[in-house]
Amino acid sequence: MSGVKRKQNVIQKLEILQKLDNRESASTDAEDVLNEGNTISHSAALQSVETLLDYMGQRGFDYGDITAVRKICVDIQQEMNKQQ
Repeated sequence: MSGVKRKQNVIQKLEILQKLDNRESASTDAEDVLNEGNTISHSAALQSVETLLDYMGQRGFDYGDITAVRKICVDIQQEMNKQQ
């Protein structure tokens, strides 16, 4: 991944975190980041989402927000299983 692409990806992730911090829905944005043709592996995506869950747990996020992010983990795991 080029430096520019990596920077854009980091910026998008920070925007998602900021929306979550403001209690806004970020699931559509998260899907866009994962679906926009990035070459990120499923395991890397899963690790990022799990890191986000840790962050959300430390910050005391709403149960509904955490559940939505957990669903993203399940979706990634299902995609991994399909490709095996």
